[in-house]
Amino acid sequence: MKSIWCRSILGFGMGTLLTGSPLQAELPRVALEPVFPALKLERPVWLTEVPDGSGRVVIVEQRGKATILPKTGAGAEATEFLNIENRKPHVDNEEGFLSLAFHPQFKSNGLLYIYYNQQNPRRSVISELKISTTDPRKADLSSERILMTVPQPYGNHKGGQVSFGPDGYLYIGLGDGGAANDPHGNGQNTAVLLGKLLRIDVNSRTTVPKRRGRNDTNLEYGIPMDNPLVGEPDRYGVRPEIYAYGLRNPWRFSWDRETGDLWVGDVGQNEWEEIDLVVKGGNYGWAVREGFHHFKPGPDGARFLDPVIEYPHNATLKSQARFPNHSPGLSVTGGYVYRGHKYPALRGVYVYADFNLGTIWGLRYAHGKVTEYGTLLDQPKNVASFAETADGEIYVLCFDDKIFHLTVPGH
Repeated sequence: MKSIWCRSILGFGMGTLLTGSPLQAELPRVALEPVFPALKLERPVWLTEVPDGSGRVVIVEQRGKATILPKTGAGAEATEFLNIENRKPHVDNEEGFLSLAFHPQFKSNGLLYIYYNQQNPRRSVISELKISTTDPRKADLSSERILMTVPQPYGNHKGGQVSFGPDGYLYIGLGDGGAANDPHGNGQNTAVLLGKLLRIDVNSRTTVPKRRGRNDTNLEYGIPMDNPLVGEPDRYGVRPEIYAYGLRNPWRFSWDRETGDLWVGDVGQNEWEEIDLVVKGGNYGWAVREGFHHFKPGPDGARFLDPVIEYPHNATLKSQARFPNHSPGLSVTGGYVYRGHKYPALRGVYVYADFNLGTIWGLRYAHGKVTEYGTLLDQPKNVASFAETADGEIYVLCFDDKIFHLTVPGH
């Protein structure tokens, strides 16, 4: 079984620059510049800027704490924003308090949304909270309104991200439920929420028929009427929250702020990691496929959307690779298309990494294909997540419990 939180020893070195390849010619090398040196963290997994013009950021730690602090400075002014450590969300390695999203109208309504895990029964929880009326540096845990609970059969493959899209809807990434090889067939089953990217409307409520696997008919959220599976017959139990499916463990997704493209890093099983461009109603193949490659038997004639790029777990797979010059890794961490202004050479590059090896890669994509790809940085830190702030700059969260600004040396 493959975990996104383990480090393995492979029979190859870190990824290297693609010297002599026209695909590498214009991709810059990057560096990691430490930020918040006075801040003490443990397993930081998420960073987001507060959308109120203050420039503050919130950092989420997997064990259950979120900290708020100014975006500039050493981090000495950090204060506790939210703490659910006593709920013990982090029991298994991939569980925890995994992300936080502010409502697009946060400045006027003070709402935010969190994803965390719970036990007995094992489940994922997506909740709405309000900012404290007495202290804007804190979320009010007593205001919690649970939007959704999703039963989880195992302790891994949680997905775990909640983020608002450009359309104002809340997107939720869920893994296939865990173990290995998708033993319950969740990736291709549209009657369950696991192995999916969901899309809900937090500003409304929907009433749905009672059906298999669902006892709640008055939902705490609305279903966008243009979700791709809305209108399917109720007798099939199809979940209208589904936006896209066939995902194994979507570990971090983001939108290109200029094009609106939705990028997802999907963690693979035994051989291949992939980056997907997700579209409404898209089926990305798991567990019939892993990357571009056959994994399990599936129905004849099934149509799956190809990854943008894939990379192998070891060098022996190079002969089967669609991108043979891509260096190997073990567990993809999805990132962002850089749209900041500090580093013009990096603009338009989608930046992603491998959690286990720490390699940071980049690619350019145009007219439906990858035009350049390669290694931007070889480094050994476990890259747990990327982050993008309001000015388009990218941060890197690592499991040496540090946060870094992604820079281009010489600029």
